Amino acid sequence: MTEPTTFSVALVNETATAQLMADLALLVGPGDVITLTGDLGAGKTAAARAMIRYLAGDETLEVPSPTFTLVQGYELPPFPVMHADLYRVEDESELEEIGLSPLPDATLVLIEWPERAPSAMPQDRIDIALTHRPALGSNARAADITGYGKAAAQVARLKALREFLEASGYMDATRKHMAGDASTRSYARLQRNDEIVILMNFPQRPDGAAIYNGKSYSAAVHLAENIKPFVAVDEGLRVAGVSAPAIHHYDLDHGFLISEDFGSDGVIEGDRPRPIAERYEAATDVLAVLHGKTLPETLRLADQTYTIPAFDTEALLIEIGLMPEWYLPDRNAPLSDEKRAEFFAMWRELLKKPLAAPRTWIIRDYHSPNLIWLADRTGMARVGVIDFQDTVLGPHSYDVVSLLQDARIDVPETLELTLLSRYIKARRTADASFDPAGFAELYAIMSAQRNTRLLGTFARLNRRDGKPHYLRHQPRIWTYLQRSLAHPALARLRDWYLANVPPPRGASQEPSEEQPQEQPQA
Repeated sequence: MTEPTTFSVALVNETATAQLMADLALLVGPGDVITLTGDLGAGKTAAARAMIRYLAGDETLEVPSPTFTLVQGYELPPFPVMHADLYRVEDESELEEIGLSPLPDATLVLIEWPERAPSAMPQDRIDIALTHRPALGSNARAADITGYGKAAAQVARLKALREFLEASGYMDATRKHMAGDASTRSYARLQRNDEIVILMNFPQRPDGAAIYNGKSYSAAVHLAENIKPFVAVDEGLRVAGVSAPAIHHYDLDHGFLISEDFGSDGVIEGDRPRPIAERYEAATDVLAVLHGKTLPETLRLADQTYTIPAFDTEALLIEIGLMPEWYLPDRNAPLSDEKRAEFFAMWRELLKKPLAAPRTWIIRDYHSPNLIWLADRTGMARVGVIDFQDTVLGPHSYDVVSLLQDARIDVPETLELTLLSRYIKARRTADASFDPAGFAELYAIMSAQRNTRLLGTFARLNRRDGKPHYLRHQPRIWTYLQRSLAHPALARLRDWYLANVPPPRGASQEPSEEQPQEQPQA
């Protein structure tokens, strides 16, 4: 059994309490339990209120003490939070009536006075024991933070985070919650005087069990499992002239960094988000310039080096395999062993051409959520790129697909073809040997690969990770997939998909019958 981990913090005022709870909020999530102990007036409710307001992104949110209601729930942007006060509980059997026995799933639970129901508290939990410290000031408290069971690692990480903030000079900064993404990373804005920077928490964690030839999914497909690739590729992009955020401080061992804040002005607009053409043009130009360079395959990383992994056949097939593994069972269309063999044999053959083509850095998620518009800069520097830790070596067409077939917003086909032509023209201007028709074929193949994978990825995020909102993107992914399957080089694959892959819920029930698009020309 894991030994408890404890460390202590002096809290001279409520601001210091709010900072501590914001730091802890960066490291916890749905399913975690935080208990708050201490005498009357020790600051338990103030601590819980600080965390709830931080997660809500609202410093004025009404967060009353649940002394009389016993339980108060909050549907906050990142996840639901339940705040309980057991002071008036006389028997543990009462917990069932108030929704605390069993503890709710997919909810962060904050419990004051846990000693009123000790046997009902989970083995894995974080306890914050608050005591008065009048010698430090009339409002001063001390917090002894203990992690029990699996939560011991979270408390150890909290201690490391606080040490990192102290060493980098940001302990007294104001913390502002930032929305996360589909990964295990979390973020906060830190404001110190007039300076605003981004704090990234990137815990070491494989994505899933070791079921892919003894590797986790993330290891098998070369997704970053720690912060090191981010730091290395960030510097590499900046050297190549791409606007990646300057990194001010980092801790490679624990996975923390503080970087430049690009703000939040993106490349899309509107209530139903749509591309801003000028900004998409600039983002396309970034790829054309980057792909025209000879880029190193090994990068500097502090006193080490980092070798960018190759996007090899097995990695691409494992990605594609998410579709029969997760999407098809959801659509009541599981494949027989024979059909699975057909599927992978077709793809293995199709991938030969893109994998034999010249390769470059594939940033991999080069699309609207990860592109920031920097209006005060010029040329390609106006496009800030913030997500690149999964960079691999592979065909030039992959990131062009990521941008022009954005998984999260609709890119009209007319705009997609216009930008594809813009990219091809820029490449041909720089290199007369560039082959437009050959590139268009590679674009179609990597589009089909990416969108096949995304159908499975979004199904997995729903079923495995409890993130159903990703399912709303599947009809869009299906539309993009139909566009790519219309290419003559994918005729056999298109027929196979028509026979074996049903559309997602909410998509057109009939796959596109449009004729293959004419090849874009410069």
